[in-house]
Amino acid sequence: MPIRILAEEIASQIAAGEVVERPASVVKELMENSLDAGAQRIEIRIANAGKDFVEVTDDGCGIPAGELTLAVARHATSKLSAAEDLFRISTLGFRGEALASIGSVSRLTLVSREKNAELGRKIVVEGGKLIANEAVGVAVGTLVRVENLFFNVPARLKFLKSDLTEKNQITQLVTRYALAYPQVRFRLIQDEREVLLSHGKNNRREVLAQIYGSDLAKQLLEVEFEDEDIRIAGFISPVGVSRSNRREITFFINGRWVQDTALSTALIQAYHTLLMVGRYPIAALFIDINPELVDVNVHPAKAEVRFRDADRVFRAVQRAVKRALLAYSPAPQLSSPGWQSRSAQSVVDPAWEMAHQANLAQTDFGAESAGEETGHQPDQSQIDFLPLLRVIGQVGAAYLVAEGPDGLYLIDQHAAHERVLFEKFMRDTGKEIPSQALLQAQTFELPPQAAELLHSQLEALNRWGFEVEPFGGNVFRVRRIPSILSGTDPVVVVRSLVEDFEEDETPLQAEIEARVIARVCKRAAVKAGQILSTEEQNALVRELERCQSPRTCPHGRPTMIHLSVDLLERQFGRRGSR
Repeated sequence: MPIRILAEEIASQIAAGEVVERPASVVKELMENSLDAGAQRIEIRIANAGKDFVEVTDDGCGIPAGELTLAVARHATSKLSAAEDLFRISTLGFRGEALASIGSVSRLTLVSREKNAELGRKIVVEGGKLIANEAVGVAVGTLVRVENLFFNVPARLKFLKSDLTEKNQITQLVTRYALAYPQVRFRLIQDEREVLLSHGKNNRREVLAQIYGSDLAKQLLEVEFEDEDIRIAGFISPVGVSRSNRREITFFINGRWVQDTALSTALIQAYHTLLMVGRYPIAALFIDINPELVDVNVHPAKAEVRFRDADRVFRAVQRAVKRALLAYSPAPQLSSPGWQSRSAQSVVDPAWEMAHQANLAQTDFGAESAGEETGHQPDQSQIDFLPLLRVIGQVGAAYLVAEGPDGLYLIDQHAAHERVLFEKFMRDTGKEIPSQALLQAQTFELPPQAAELLHSQLEALNRWGFEVEPFGGNVFRVRRIPSILSGTDPVVVVRSLVEDFEEDETPLQAEIEARVIARVCKRAAVKAGQILSTEEQNALVRELERCQSPRTCPHGRPTMIHLSVDLLERQFGRRGSR
């Protein structure tokens, strides 16, 4: 087939395919144009999931009447004037492709009026061709109506999802932008039903209440972080609130919504050991960075960006999230008001109180070494203390029952031992981990992808008491394992570690090592069904009291359930009603 230049109509439809994937893409491009125009009110109307029409109206600066036809031409933009401007883009739009692409696959009506103009102008474009151009009386601002989307590209219509899915895509998009621009009043109407109305009062918490409900909005933790030319603001969920997928993780870079795997990974790893495996936080983070340090010209739909120093942004996100989690995590009181109110009836054993103070003195989690390196002691507000507990016994060979000054504690012995072992390992970072040589080295084979992954993590494994070496192809040989794993199948342990590595896309090396330790501890911890002596029960609880994060295991599962005295009294009908 001879080489030929594509017809303008075909070229326009190809370009449109890169920019306009679905009705939500149209909404995104038109909203961003409105925001660039300085709009304070944006109204979006949708019919039939956007297939019948999408209409976006704003009160922005408007388009000069003489430039209206130019606005729908390909590569026509007011945002750039020289190639150098590509490296300091501060607007949402800049390519000059959106209106032209939309107009090539729909019937596009564009009406606009500048502030000082007596009349506005209206043009109609159908399939990329101008079919109407006239003066009209209209309010200041711009109205764009997109009808019969993909009417001339029927194959594209077949690839759209169900109406419910397309509607949800639009709703999620508009709510994200309402959250990113709380000073702008957004109104979304789908099939004559108002779905969202933000009041534009510059209050993100108010927008969150409309998205998630007031109860959840009150629980979300505020993030405020600044490091030289990087500023991060937004909200994240506490560890008690999570989702089964990542869909509610949102990032905006300089006001632009982006999808970035590395940033999502940074956020998720900041919750490491705090959430159960397979659970993800809710987050909306807004990152402001010098435009010269970020390249937004890497994706036709402007959904991806590239940072000049990606690692620095990655670390900033992690620090911001971890700082917020620590700042808003309440440290339990050593004595509850409920306990004090009963002081006349129940007196705390002085020996118990003295032992508790001694216990706190020991709960330094590496304070000596930290003091030597940094010159100051760790911030005790970052440690989740437990009150001193009195062990009562064991239930079902799986749970320990203990009494504290504020109620009853049911402790999962396996999860608690995991936490104890995990923190012991972490305190020994940089030291030689005790290991045990196998009487006979054991070989095993992995699938190609898993083998490649294990190759890349051999150094981390060998640092933590393993000795695993390649044995040709996808075969490996285990010669040594950590001493605490003696009595377990070495091959099963290593295979389980590889499976754990595969659960995350781009883990940091430090996080990989923490996950190795967490998996090792899971294998070594006492199991449910294992009967513990009274001495073993007390020793486990004392060790748990010294942990920095005693309430969750390294995988985020709770180690204990707390039943307060007030709750017990309500359950037994001694106070109020259930």
